[in-house]
Amino acid sequence: MKHFSACRAVGFCLLLGGMSVRPLAAQQLGGRTVFPFLDLPTGAQQAALGGMNVSARNDDPTMLFANPALLNPEMDGRLALSYVAYVADIKQSTAAYVFNTEKYGRFGVGITYLSYGNFESYDAAGNSLGTFGVNEYTVGVSDSYTKGKFTFGATTKLAVSSIAGSRSLAGVADAGVVYKHPTTEFTVGLAVKNAGYQFSPYPGTGRGPLPLDVQIGATIKPEHMPVRFSLTAHHLQQWDIQYLDPNARGQLDASGNEKKATRSFGDNLARHFTASAALVLGKGLNIRVGYNHLMRRELRLDNTSGSAGLSFGVMLKISTFQIDYTHATLQAAGSSEYFTLSRSLDSLFKKKE
Repeated sequence: MKHFSACRAVGFCLLLGGMSVRPLAAQQLGGRTVFPFLDLPTGAQQAALGGMNVSARNDDPTMLFANPALLNPEMDGRLALSYVAYVADIKQSTAAYVFNTEKYGRFGVGITYLSYGNFESYDAAGNSLGTFGVNEYTVGVSDSYTKGKFTFGATTKLAVSSIAGSRSLAGVADAGVVYKHPTTEFTVGLAVKNAGYQFSPYPGTGRGPLPLDVQIGATIKPEHMPVRFSLTAHHLQQWDIQYLDPNARGQLDASGNEKKATRSFGDNLARHFTASAALVLGKGLNIRVGYNHLMRRELRLDNTSGSAGLSFGVMLKISTFQIDYTHATLQAAGSSEYFTLSRSLDSLFKKKE
């Protein structure tokens, strides 16, 4: 029975993900799911790696949000706190902690909180009723078990969305598996993310699907090269993820007729991938860069793409602390700054003994 709960949860989530493929296959990405904030990267490292990565195995506890199977001994006893400021007053905070048990496997606890700020409230006559807040958050527990070259992991979490005192609740599950080569720095990861059910929608609305995402990826560091490469394929349960704005004006041909944009096989294929690289300058310094083609296409402005979809980050270790910073470009009109601070609590307590 040892570690049976984690393995059973993995199987359940994979089955649930498979059952969810058919109804989602004909849907576009934007505006068709509830709790879309579940797709946001929670830590600076994940954001620097293109926002999606299921195979980067290291000591950063926030990577449990990317794939619960990434839990590993290097994370044991580590606490990570992350913060990102989006546009306007939208801010996200995350906390993650990992610990190991001999009997039940390795666990991770994660909390992420997204605040949209405060808004003015008015009655039908235009009289001010004060302000109200809008926020969303998740609380979850992850469990993983390693068998030989493979690590299996699962996460169960509660998602809450709140607007002016009204709430919507959902149960969410992630599951994944990671293969680690025994002698070289090569890992392959598979994850089914955001499978679940909306328990209670907002008053006056119906239940909606969660933003299910099936991802697979690989990370490799060639021998004698100080660079670690990652490639991740996402939204594998849905081939067509292109969005063509029906109101967008097309280009005019030689006869003056408007030519609307058409779907492109190459562009649709590229939208399924994120690519990243990390320059490893010793154990205490990494420089990262990532590219997300889906983000670039969806967030570009009409007249320019700017640096949308590109992200740049750095990891620096100072004494017992690890600091991760990422600058992720949303579009020409704005960007996001991610900060993650982590350290081992085990070493902190041992010094006090």
